Amino acid sequence: MTLKLTVSGLHAGYGRVQILRNVSMQVTEGETVALLGTNGNGKSTLLKAIGGFVKPSAGSIIFEHAGQSVDIATLEPHDVVDLGISMIAEGRRLFSKLTVEENLRLGAYRPRARVELRRNLDLCYQTFPVLAERRTQQAGSMSGGQQQMVAIARSLMSSPRLLLIDEPSVGLSPLLVRQTVDKIGELRASHGLTVLMAEQNFNEAMRIATRGYVIVHGEIVYEGATVEDLRDNELVKSCYLGG
Repeated sequence: MTLKLTVSGLHAGYGRVQILRNVSMQVTEGETVALLGTNGNGKSTLLKAIGGFVKPSAGSIIFEHAGQSVDIATLEPHDVVDLGISMIAEGRRLFSKLTVEENLRLGAYRPRARVELRRNLDLCYQTFPVLAERRTQQAGSMSGGQQQMVAIARSLMSSPRLLLIDEPSVGLSPLLVRQTVDKIGELRASHGLTVLMAEQNFNEAMRIATRGYVIVHGEIVYEGATVEDLRDNELVKSCYLGG
């Protein structure tokens, strides 16, 4: 069975505040799917629901991989990670007082990842050579772009098959945004990862996406089967392309 994530009729929020309304979407193996929307429209909440950090009030999140089919909507985050789903949160969320390598090792608490810790650590340093050079440096003393590298590498330490990435462009210069997005694209090709990326920078997201969804006020309002479909959509033109 190939990898597949299927979100169906999802409702979720925080207390009495409803954020997501009847959200349905799908990600299949080998794709980089862009979740497009401006701030406050529910992108982060959807990723948090998939990652186990927000509990839906209705709907299902079915993850199929390695012969398993599991509704992860009620699972805790560590159980979701153990299935092979890893999330890179907006703002990086590093342990600033710990070194680069200490941060990376904390990403390897998944049982399978513990066995592969040395291999994954070498893989991270090959992918981001600057981190090997600065493995003993405190993460909080690094530049924003370098911290984003640490955050991505820490997720790789859990041996994921599906990578959830929330707003990788936030707080970075245009050059670093491009470099970060390029690296995400490389990871799909070199490590066989499937990616769901929430992003409001349409042009950067489209450079590596295979297709995407547009979310507005907590609802999926458009599904583009291809990048060309997204570029041609009137809503996308109006909101992202200045049309």
